[in-house]
Amino acid sequence: MRPTIKGSNVLVTGGAGFIGSHLVDKLIESGAKNVVVVDNMFLGDEANLVSAQKLGAVLYKDDIEIPSTLDYIFSRHNIDIVFNCATKALNYSFVNPKNAFDTNVSGVLNILEQQRKGSFKTLVHFSTSEVYGTAVYEPMDEKHPINPTTTYAAGKAAADLAVNSYVNMFGLDAFVVRPFNNYGPRQNYKGYMAGVIPITAYKILKGLNPEVHGTGQQSRDFIFVLDTVDAIVKLYDVMEPGGSVNISTDGQISVKELIHQISDIMKYKGQILEKPARGADVECHNASNLKVKGLIDYQLTPFDVGLKKTIEWYVENIK
Repeated sequence: MRPTIKGSNVLVTGGAGFIGSHLVDKLIESGAKNVVVVDNMFLGDEANLVSAQKLGAVLYKDDIEIPSTLDYIFSRHNIDIVFNCATKALNYSFVNPKNAFDTNVSGVLNILEQQRKGSFKTLVHFSTSEVYGTAVYEPMDEKHPINPTTTYAAGKAAADLAVNSYVNMFGLDAFVVRPFNNYGPRQNYKGYMAGVIPITAYKILKGLNPEVHGTGQQSRDFIFVLDTVDAIVKLYDVMEPGGSVNISTDGQISVKELIHQISDIMKYKGQILEKPARGADVECHNASNLKVKGLIDYQLTPFDVGLKKTIEWYVENIK
């Protein structure tokens, strides 16, 4: 019997990060009894948890790649459910490809070993649309071939397989959620690991030129982060063990069009620089969300509305 989120003790790995911190807020709102967060602060920020900590969330600044980290947390807390959001940014895999792969694999294996030992009941594992690579057919549904183009995505794909193998071998209650390209408040805007929306907003606010890499026709299926965490909490009650589900919007946008939209919102009239294409860049992401729409009441924020809210957050928070 799967424990309900309401009244449960929940652990969120990577919970000080972009998606993880919004999930923490949503779990508290949904009635979780206690929410424990572990984050190595690679890209996490304690500022993302200010509201959650005021409401009782507990933060451990530690690393789940170290097995004793989880031993310690489970010895101190009677956890029922784990949401595994821990990862390192896609761009990091171009700097340290081995560690980017290792993080995604070793973290989930350590969690699965804890589950196998009976430390908690249910695992919700966060995958990524990057495991699919460039679309072989569109829209990309859950049966789309797994064809990762980076070690980040390869590690994520391996982690998904690990989850399914532990479900099959040991009868564990675990499933995979596969968000497409999330955007929204709190997404990292600092340095080379920033995503396209935050780095474009940052450059404009700092008087720098935004950049398009390659043709700019690379497409992405952007979903507002609050829609993602809302869907995941709803999916918790209905997903089958060993299952996976895409979390995506109803369309795609090219990177070039996206940067022009951001420029329009921010009233930027300057030059947009054209840069060489990035290696291993996925050309096309256009997802099918038929499965998720058939499982839950699926609410989506229109892209122009979500993008405007996101830019407003960067304007307020980038100093």
